[in-house]
Amino acid sequence: MFNAIRQWLDRRIIARSTISTEQWAAAYQALPLLINLSDSDKQHLQDLVILFLHRKVFEGAHSLQVTQTMKLIIAMQACLPILHLGLSCYDGWYSIIVYPAGFAPKRVVMDEYGVEHQVQTGLSGESWQRGPVILSWTDSEHAGVIDGQNLVIHEFAHKLDMQNGSANGFPPLHPSMNKEEWVKAFTDGFEDFKQHCKHGHHAHFDCYGATSPAEFFAVFSEVFFEKPDLLVTHYPVIHEQLKLYYKQDPLQRL
Repeated sequence: MFNAIRQWLDRRIIARSTISTEQWAAAYQALPLLINLSDSDKQHLQDLVILFLHRKVFEGAHSLQVTQTMKLIIAMQACLPILHLGLSCYDGWYSIIVYPAGFAPKRVVMDEYGVEHQVQTGLSGESWQRGPVILSWTDSEHAGVIDGQNLVIHEFAHKLDMQNGSANGFPPLHPSMNKEEWVKAFTDGFEDFKQHCKHGHHAHFDCYGATSPAEFFAVFSEVFFEKPDLLVTHYPVIHEQLKLYYKQDPLQRL
């Protein structure tokens, strides 16, 4: 009964959407990553985006006015990973905070000797467990250009990872997936990736992914959607696992 009511309410929200055809077209033009979606996937993505915008709150930091266009560009990228997973994957939190550009929060960290230090590190995005997603607009606006990096997908991949606790590179898998195969693929891939990045660079991937299993999953999710051909070439087993997890095959699309 509850699901039927929820579906009825969702259909009503979608039917009452005020997003115009021109606004959708402008958003697609700004996001080359989405251009090759099939017509049915585009319609499904738009329905997800309408519901996403209904359920989430956008807040501008440093007096930034978050426009409808900005919301659309962020939401369309955020909903791409859950195109065939469902919006419930983003339940349990409500806000997206948008900074005009990068931000540098001050934090207190404890070193190995138990001494606390105040540090300030520049960031372009952040995801908090049960808290907001924080994004730099300058890094989100053009994230949909197909270059292998996508801040929005990166941060929302962390949200998917956090569904079963803190981010650790092991999101809740579908019943049809084999956990042992996932663990082996990502453990072997992570160790190999760290060796490639040992000298501070990698020919095709962002070595930020070598800092932890959580960042490895998020960085490789970016590549999966933007440059799947590179993933198939260098890490085919991980590509196969991500294809099963996201229930998409961007290689066929791109």
